[in-house]
Amino acid sequence: MGKIRHPGEDLFYEAVLSLKTPEDCRVFFEDICTIKELQSLFQRFRVACLLDSGSNYIEVSEATGASSATISRVNRCLNYGGGYRTALDYLKKAGILDDDGCDPEA
Repeated sequence: MGKIRHPGEDLFYEAVLSLKTPEDCRVFFEDICTIKELQSLFQRFRVACLLDSGSNYIEVSEATGASSATISRVNRCLNYGGGYRTALDYLKKAGILDDDGCDPEA
């Protein structure tokens, strides 16, 4: 079964791709998402960074507060999906993310 497509989906992605700076993205996503939705997105991406760097579930949970269910889902997507892997690889190549999963400027 294929993924469900939504009207306006491509336009939404084009809008995201049109944003030029982290500040542009911040303002856009603050308009679209609730605070809780943003926190969940940020947490999941941080979980992916830590798992990719070799952290185990306990370390990830302690660092992020994520549940084992969230960590497991992110791990499954990281290993069998494509989105997290693509984004992490781009960030590493650009020098925005170190191989240990840490923001080099943090």
